[in-house]
Amino acid sequence: MIRLQKFLADCGICSRRKAEEYILQGDVVVNGKIITELGFKVDENKDKVYFKDKPVKIEQKKVYIMLNKPEGCVTTAKEQFDRKTVFDYIDIKERVVPVGRLDYDTSGLLILTNDGDLTYKLTHPKHNIKKVYIAKVYGTPTKEKLEKFKKGIVIDGYKTAPANIQILEKDNKYCTLKISITEGRNRQVRKMCDAIGHRVVNLKRVAIDKIILGNLKIGEYRYLTKEEVSYLKKICEKIVK
Repeated sequence: MIRLQKFLADCGICSRRKAEEYILQGDVVVNGKIITELGFKVDENKDKVYFKDKPVKIEQKKVYIMLNKPEGCVTTAKEQFDRKTVFDYIDIKERVVPVGRLDYDTSGLLILTNDGDLTYKLTHPKHNIKKVYIAKVYGTPTKEKLEKFKKGIVIDGYKTAPANIQILEKDNKYCTLKISITEGRNRQVRKMCDAIGHRVVNLKRVAIDKIILGNLKIGEYRYLTKEEVSYLKKICEKIVK
């Protein structure tokens, strides 16, 4: 017996936290009864579970994909403004969900999978996984601004965790920064750069911990290697279910 939200995540419907929202909204039916209790448990081999009137079952094959997300697409499955989504760039039969998000105008490394348990752990707020970005910004930050950035900056009423930042190259108008953060708040890198007075021109995520984008072309995807999947699972072992 497993909790209903974990069952939905294991089926590749969504992340465990998103499943909790669906349950509370009354979108899940078990054996003909609407379930709104987060502690409800199901027998994955016997109970009949429906999500939004469609039967769901645990996916037998787990898939793990790396996409080089282009700018100008969203990470949601459905888009009310008819913009492109990341799923327009993926051609597989399995239903997968993004592990976290990248902004509409941010490109780079995005992991997608139908492994709900791994998605839950990788996006857990207590699990500080390093994300590395390359940012082109207006102007060049001073040494004082760089130190301020590293120590954490107040944005949206909270102070960010310590971060790493270094200048890769610069000219009279722009500079290119390598930025590493361990949080994943909405548009965090852009807001942190704004806070030190250097607006982002473009932003690309190039790594999640030791999983590196490499030379994967924009708009293309590949399956993660067994070694990459094992590594992701290893760094998540300390997350409490």
